[in-house]
Amino acid sequence: MGQLNRITQQPDVMGGKACIRGMRVTVGMIVGQIGAGHSIEEILADYPYLEREDIMQALRYAAWRAEEREVTLATM
Repeated sequence: MGQLNRITQQPDVMGGKACIRGMRVTVGMIVGQIGAGHSIEEILADYPYLEREDIMQALRYAAWRAEEREVTLATM
């Protein structure tokens, strides 16, 4: 696990959700944008105050959290 010095959690910012550098941009929003098919370049253009490393750390953080617990998926 790499360093996650850009991921912050503060009770008074976005209800304590993991955010980017204390801003009101959550890890979940970044992951959602990637999941919706947006590229890193598109996200950076839409949010010019973000940096590439912010997005990379958000993705690493989300991957790390996903590994913490197993979720049972519905079978078809």
